[in-house]
Amino acid sequence: MSDDCGMLWSLNIWELLLLVAVSLQVTVMAYLQAPRMKALVLCLPLPFTLVSLAMGAAVDATNLLGVIAIFVYVHLVRLLHQKGGVPIVAAIALSLVSYCALGWTLLRLVPATPAMFWILAAVLLAGAAYLNRGTASRSEPGHRTPLPIWLKLPIVLAVVCGLLAVKESLQGVATMFPMVSVPGAYEARHSLWTLGRQMPVLIITLVSLMIVARLSQPHLGLIGGLGLGWIVYLSLLVPLLRSLWARQRETVSSEGLEP
Repeated sequence: MSDDCGMLWSLNIWELLLLVAVSLQVTVMAYLQAPRMKALVLCLPLPFTLVSLAMGAAVDATNLLGVIAIFVYVHLVRLLHQKGGVPIVAAIALSLVSYCALGWTLLRLVPATPAMFWILAAVLLAGAAYLNRGTASRSEPGHRTPLPIWLKLPIVLAVVCGLLAVKESLQGVATMFPMVSVPGAYEARHSLWTLGRQMPVLIITLVSLMIVARLSQPHLGLIGGLGLGWIVYLSLLVPLLRSLWARQRETVSSEGLEP
């Protein structure tokens, strides 16, 4: 496959849709004010779905390794910027390098066997359920970008092209590559705790999507399996968000900030 991104778009319809979807997702998120809405849009698994379709590979344990890597990425950005005082752009860059390094390391250490898929899925679901129950919400200020769209699109395009250059070596880990989270973390720099707080919900819903896709893809194909997984994803997302946002409203009300 050519390294030229223009040739890639002409050869693969899924990569073209990926470019459009990521651009729209980041743009919508940038112009939302409320931190919880930014976190919701940022965590929608559109890139995972389209990268999976672009790669044409069945869902397996490497996709779950990507879930681990994106969890580490999001919280590392927060820790570097909010705790370590690292400028947000540098924090994102360091976290992106860490994502790739962790992904490559996990691919070498963890066998992508059927048994490992179920072990990882069980561990991730249990860990996410625990974090979702035990992690507190925080009041954080809203922020809406004042910049025009045309200044954001080149950054998004560069990130997508970077993914396409490394996705073969990252295998299934590439499906969770932080294409949206790289520019998105900058837009959510005032509410990184809220973004991190969304991650347990993302893991529960996305791992469930992957499980359904893995079970159904031998019978329905990759597209059908992912489509059925999205139905399960949305059915879980609604009650989980309702509970999470109710707790966030209580926190916001007690601290006198606007959600």
